[in-house]
Amino acid sequence: MTFTFFFQNVVNALQWGSFYALIALGYAMVYSILMLFNFAHGDIFMVGSYIGFGVATGLLYLVTSGFIPLPHWLVLVLTIVISMFLTSFVGVIVERIGYRPLRNAPRASAAITGLMIGIILETGNLALLGARRLNFPSLIMSRTYEIGGVFVTNKKILVVLVSIGLMLALDQFVRKTKWGMAMRAMSYDFVVVPLMGVSIDVIAPLTFAIGSGLAAAGGVLYGIAYPILDPYMGILIGWKAFVAAILGGRGSIMGAALAGFLLGFIEIFVAMIFPSTLRDLIAFSIVLAILTFRPYGFFGKPYSAKLRL
Repeated sequence: MTFTFFFQNVVNALQWGSFYALIALGYAMVYSILMLFNFAHGDIFMVGSYIGFGVATGLLYLVTSGFIPLPHWLVLVLTIVISMFLTSFVGVIVERIGYRPLRNAPRASAAITGLMIGIILETGNLALLGARRLNFPSLIMSRTYEIGGVFVTNKKILVVLVSIGLMLALDQFVRKTKWGMAMRAMSYDFVVVPLMGVSIDVIAPLTFAIGSGLAAAGGVLYGIAYPILDPYMGILIGWKAFVAAILGGRGSIMGAALAGFLLGFIEIFVAMIFPSTLRDLIAFSIVLAILTFRPYGFFGKPYSAKLRL
């Protein structure tokens, strides 16, 4: 195996891990505050991709028709921002209708609700748009750069840079804003903090909105990198992002992001060495081996796991 081939797969792993990391952040944020996993989050990623498809198609129509003379880079930015904004409302609706009535119910009830919400989103997509796969509009011209024998496309660079930028922005939001401090306080003590004036009915939908917005950004970037949209596209990638959230440590935002990239690296390099049909088997076996020695994940703590189960 040459160094060129190795670094070529590093680039591929960074792109693939970016999708897992963005989706895993939503799982980790919701769990850190509400102590439940939103199993519909993978389908929110799918919804974000389709919303991005509609926004991009509409903006490109306005540009090509001469109604709004916008450069393509601005169309790309607007597509990501508007898709994140609209999908965040989907997350708020999911929290308000699906999870808020079950806030004090057993966690198994909330888990079943999440699965049902995912089915509703998939079925609604099929009812509105049919089972036909859609081609995501081309927002940027694909260009390939050769760096020391390693070929990197501008789309891969875009995916990685935007993903890392959003993660850093989330980190600053959680650390520097009063809403972020309220979210951190709520994650520290779910029972006492509401008694101090921090309303769970405000923080919970805000958390769902942010997580859904990040999933939508991942969905748009996924559409740019792999421009075939499918109503069931969020199932497998959503479950793998859930595994990344567990591997990072339940409730750890930083852990979820790092574990998402790690899972992307594991999958790419496993497929590089072994037949692709064994990719998931070997990758999940590696994850299981890691959890055997780190049962609470990379950044999870024993006391938090006991309190939240």
